[in-house]
Amino acid sequence: MLSGIAFLSYALATLAFSLLSAMLFTKWRGRLHWLSLIVASSMSALWAAVLAVHAAKGIAPGLLANTLEVIRGASWIVFLLMLLRPGVPADTADTPKMRAYAKAIIVFLCGLVLATVYVSFPALSSEAMFGVVNTLGRVALAVIGMLLVEQLFRSTSEKGRWSIKFACLGIAGLFAYDFYLYSDAMLFRVINIHIWAARGLVDTLTVPLLAISLARNPKWSLGIQVSRRILFHSATLFGSAVYLLIMAAAGYYLRFFGGDWGSVLQVAFLFGAAIVLLILLFSGSVRSWLKVFISKHFYNYNYDYREEWIRFTRILSGNGPGLGERAIKAVAALVESPGGMLFILKESGNCEPVAQWNMEESSAQPEPLSSPFCKFLEEKQWVVDLQDCQIHPDKYAGLLIPEWLLKVVRGWLVLPLVFQGRLFGFIVLEQARSRLELNWEVLDLLKIAGSQAASYLAQQESANALMVARQFESFNRMSTFMVHDLKNLVAQLSLLLANAEKHKDNPEFQKDMVDTIDNSVQKMKVLLQKLARGFDVEKTESLRLAELLQQTVESKSPYEPKPVLEVLDAGIMVIANWERLERVIGHIIQNAVEATPRDGQVRVLLKRLGNAAVMEIRDTGVGMSEEFIRDKLFSPFESTKLAGMGIGVFETREYIQELGGMLEVSSQPGLGTSFIISLPLQSRDEQTLKAN
Repeated sequence: MLSGIAFLSYALATLAFSLLSAMLFTKWRGRLHWLSLIVASSMSALWAAVLAVHAAKGIAPGLLANTLEVIRGASWIVFLLMLLRPGVPADTADTPKMRAYAKAIIVFLCGLVLATVYVSFPALSSEAMFGVVNTLGRVALAVIGMLLVEQLFRSTSEKGRWSIKFACLGIAGLFAYDFYLYSDAMLFRVINIHIWAARGLVDTLTVPLLAISLARNPKWSLGIQVSRRILFHSATLFGSAVYLLIMAAAGYYLRFFGGDWGSVLQVAFLFGAAIVLLILLFSGSVRSWLKVFISKHFYNYNYDYREEWIRFTRILSGNGPGLGERAIKAVAALVESPGGMLFILKESGNCEPVAQWNMEESSAQPEPLSSPFCKFLEEKQWVVDLQDCQIHPDKYAGLLIPEWLLKVVRGWLVLPLVFQGRLFGFIVLEQARSRLELNWEVLDLLKIAGSQAASYLAQQESANALMVARQFESFNRMSTFMVHDLKNLVAQLSLLLANAEKHKDNPEFQKDMVDTIDNSVQKMKVLLQKLARGFDVEKTESLRLAELLQQTVESKSPYEPKPVLEVLDAGIMVIANWERLERVIGHIIQNAVEATPRDGQVRVLLKRLGNAAVMEIRDTGVGMSEEFIRDKLFSPFESTKLAGMGIGVFETREYIQELGGMLEVSSQPGLGTSFIISLPLQSRDEQTLKAN
């Protein structure tokens, strides 16, 4: 009964794959990957036919069936490899790389066939060896097939997956069921006849999936480009799998023929093999060699420029160590160099070592820009191979390598960093982990990377210089404000001296004079405190604006005309620094007094307008033109007064804006000027916090 089911199962598979092969053959247009699909389908039909015959006669599969099964699995693997050809168009019929692929596939196929033939004869092999090859080998074949299907689907674009997904499901189904069948056989040491009998039906169900993909994409021209990263990880995984299979077979051999010591030898051997595998996987030299090997033998170009440029930019713009060290790492990664040193041109006129990465810099010395070595780098902009320069000095005519550079241990390449046509510095790289041919592609990439790194480094140098300049600017700005304050204090004291002879017997004048001197002394003390603590930012606090204006107006009482204060809301509170706000408002009042004749008026008004405190300083002085207000009023060092510095109004606007307020000016020549200062009121939450 079961033999009849098995016969029907494999007969249906034979019919399905035969029809698929006939359809493929009639539509074949000479494409190599299409031919591989015809071969895979035909081998599947032939293999199913042989098994159907064996099932009809009730005999176990023999040499022919086992050999055809290996060829069938290998044929599907060949088809997947044809679709996964990295960097080669799908319609290319014959290239040197494809001939290399074909040779490798033929060797792989012949090895499997010979192994199958060898273990199929009882006279040549033991029953245990037959079981190992028949199960473990088929499991490995199924794993390889599923891995290639996964890589095919992953490497296909989103648009291409629409046409390839059913083929991937079908071929993956073939290998997945084989994996299930032989994994079960490895577990129970015998092939399950029921699973084996259903195998033909399962394979038959995959044919419609392949037909759907063929209908969606008859040419199978997917234009797949496998990235180097995927190929690198696939090669690593595949190599590890092959290594583990070989080590497992060797361990089985030790256990089978080792007698009493067999189990001990097997455990020790497998542990040692695992240690060796981990060492190889984490070895930088092995990884470097594999990357170079893949780029050299599988791709037309050595680099995946998109991946390399993304990684290069990510390292340069990343966090962590300084930019100099990141620049070395980014450039060194392009040629698998494990270390390097960075030299940058300084104000001294020398290219000095400023950073190093995994490289001793004990022998490094500054190199003058005027030296023959730096002149050669700036004029030629060549990547200098130190070893090649000593072997073929005629290639580098005019180059004189410094003595200190020749003493650098494992020194390899010197990459000039050229910015805006001039030498900005250079990078010395250590010998690469694996041998790398410095062809035009590598040299051009290094030059471009050097220019990019030079721009980053130059930007950092400019930023550092700008930061220093800003520090000096801040110092000079604060000094200018202080000098302006001192000038105002001197002006007040000078006015007192000028009026002292005339009003010295006036008690009211004497009182104003004492108050003015006291106020001047207090301001001088504040200036000295600022100098002592290094221009720390003033602390802000909650203050009553009416009291501040009262004190400011009183300090200007010795002047004529005397300013008059009008307060409409005495409870207005703002957040500011008392001394600085008093100073900037005093500048405006002082200017108003000086611009107004003795018989004129200067009025200061305080009121609340919505959520803002509004201070209006109005005078009946000479006024200002719109042109002056627009172009010069708020510009530092612009003043209409002979002894003025042009700082007061500029500082006032800066501080008012710093507090979140606004300064408005309106004026007419001959009619006077009005300054309106708006400051945000202190919120209730801030008042409550202060009260608590």
